[in-house]
Amino acid sequence: MSRVRDLRVRPGLLYVAGGWSTLVTDVHGRITGTDPQGFFARNTRMLSRERITVDRREPVAFSTANVGAHAQLSYAELGDGETLPSQAVYLTIERFVGEGLRTRLGLHSYADQTRHLELCLEFGADFADSDEAEDGHRRRHGDVIAQWDDDAHELRLEHTHPDLDMAVAIRIDTTAALEFDGHAVRVDVSLPARESTVVDFVVEPIFDGRRRPAPPASYAEPGDAAGRARTTLATELTRLRSTNLDIAAAWNTAVGDLATLPLGEPPGPAAPIAGLPIYQQIFGRDTLTVSWQALLAGPTMLRDSLYLNAAHVGQRIDDWRDEEPGKLLHQARHGPLSRLGVDPFTGYYGDWATPPDFLVFLGQYLAWTGDLDTVRDLLPAARRVLDWLDRYADLDQDGFLEYHRRSEAGVKNQGWKDSDTAIVDEHGRNVDNPIAPSELQGYHYAALRHGALAFAAAGDRAFAAGLVARAARLRRRFHPAYWMPQHGCYALALGPDKRQVRTVNSNDGHLLAAGIVPAHVAHTVADRLFAPDLFSGWGIRTISADHPAYNPFSYHRGSVWPVEAGTIGLGLARYGCWEHLHRLAEATFAAAALFEGHRLPEAISGLPRDAAHPHPGIYPKSCSPQAWSASSIVALVQALLGLRPAAPARSILLDPHLPDWLPDLTLEGVQIGTATFDLTIRRRRHGRFSIRTRGDRILVIRQPTLQTRLATRHRPPQTRHPSRW
Repeated sequence: MSRVRDLRVRPGLLYVAGGWSTLVTDVHGRITGTDPQGFFARNTRMLSRERITVDRREPVAFSTANVGAHAQLSYAELGDGETLPSQAVYLTIERFVGEGLRTRLGLHSYADQTRHLELCLEFGADFADSDEAEDGHRRRHGDVIAQWDDDAHELRLEHTHPDLDMAVAIRIDTTAALEFDGHAVRVDVSLPARESTVVDFVVEPIFDGRRRPAPPASYAEPGDAAGRARTTLATELTRLRSTNLDIAAAWNTAVGDLATLPLGEPPGPAAPIAGLPIYQQIFGRDTLTVSWQALLAGPTMLRDSLYLNAAHVGQRIDDWRDEEPGKLLHQARHGPLSRLGVDPFTGYYGDWATPPDFLVFLGQYLAWTGDLDTVRDLLPAARRVLDWLDRYADLDQDGFLEYHRRSEAGVKNQGWKDSDTAIVDEHGRNVDNPIAPSELQGYHYAALRHGALAFAAAGDRAFAAGLVARAARLRRRFHPAYWMPQHGCYALALGPDKRQVRTVNSNDGHLLAAGIVPAHVAHTVADRLFAPDLFSGWGIRTISADHPAYNPFSYHRGSVWPVEAGTIGLGLARYGCWEHLHRLAEATFAAAALFEGHRLPEAISGLPRDAAHPHPGIYPKSCSPQAWSASSIVALVQALLGLRPAAPARSILLDPHLPDWLPDLTLEGVQIGTATFDLTIRRRRHGRFSIRTRGDRILVIRQPTLQTRLATRHRPPQTRHPSRW
């Protein structure tokens, strides 16, 4: 098979971001007026078109590249650089993204005489919601009024919608003569031989009378909250070295992306956004999942994600927002559609995964950091989440969490697979609410156990013991209710009639990670995940390829999500399913190697890895970078090491199982509690490994998990399971 490399996601676009703002251009750095290009602030397109001409000709950049997270640099030629005597003049376009946008136009002469140039700048704003710009469908209208302030050299474009107070100010900073002709700003530039001059213009959004400033013209991180968080993460996140260069490249790209994606939102500025270019907002479960999977790279993201989610605990019963007391946020955004009430997403709570995830990852944060002060700060929010789980999350009090949508504009499916057609029965029909998906029961089980760890560490041992007992009861009920012995796996969900939704799917990997699967069936579950209808060769499909609703390019009905590889990998390691883990890790790293920079997109297709498909393609609207695709790389490495932290005891437990294709790795700057150290693992003969640490003292204990020992004892003979759904 031919070797495919450097596939680009959204190949016609470039984008850079900072906090709540994103700049989306074509590959030449232009904003041409074509969706979804533009400068977006707070989910609103503040600049929809920008045309730069020099002497009535539009220069096209011959080189455009992003510089760090928040900047972009383009070069364009304005004359024949090879003519003698020299007439060469070049244009540089530097972009800097913060709350506003700064563009620096540099005119650079290599000519032997003065040049007189007319620079013309045209701007347009449509104030489209980022969702409207993404799908090209406008769901509201409003005129735009243009006003020019000659003294300030400023063009103000104002949206006239009666219920939205939005405008954008575009100020030209130059000492050259300029004028506004009612259509464009014209700047007359005299450029001496062999010299340079600059013309800056800033785009500053105005929301409800508040003007958002443009950042300085600097490639260094700006001093805003997002810039400071990026600096912190760039310093903190662990680096990896290995003789397997694909693994090292995938890891270092992943942690580099994670360091660029913090939203800068108090009280958790390092909490990541979901992805670029369309998810520049708060997603509760995404921030938590990313930060948990990436703990081996550093704890700051999870600390800030916990604080950010705790700041958005539900306060009231609000059907429009699917809000209930103690429930945690699904998403929060500021776009015009949300501000007008077209959708409820200024603060929407339609998600059953975030609340138990909060409890799971609170316990995980304690295990990795020993930071009891932060845990104590967050325990009031944890109690409110537990109250919600008791009072609202189990509608019929049968012991299982089932979601239901109350908001007419809300999200139908409110587990991890949240697209409208994600939950289908064995005949390919949508399942009506209320639905009790399998993975939510696993999350609930893990939440009770990890929540117990946090409360016990804070001194409330009696309350913690009650949570552990509840978890044990849930585990006993779960298996008989969801197990499908004829398929060797668990049902996708229980439907509104409490019957099994008998669709073979990827959720079983989440159940392994949660630890709710009995040890005696763990290898059977793993075998089923790797049957040909689920395992594509690039990863595990969201549903079986034999299912009537299978579509390899759908969002949740047959695509492969890298984030699941991270979670499933940790589950396979938990039960000692090392051969399965090696197959999953190889598939994921091989998929990463197909893409530019070894950067995994949001979701790839479920097409098989065979001679007919040299690469799988992607879900058509994938983001890249996508935060939890990046974090999955970190989680897989943790799984291969069998690494479990015990920060309060200043120790780690290891059970390394590196495959033949990964003979060694070194992690530089691992943080466990207050210890920071390098960790080197090398394969030796006969499956043995050498382990070496350097730096702060840490106790390394070679020990498999209890589930590994039990699962190995109960492992059945290798069997073939039916591949039909």
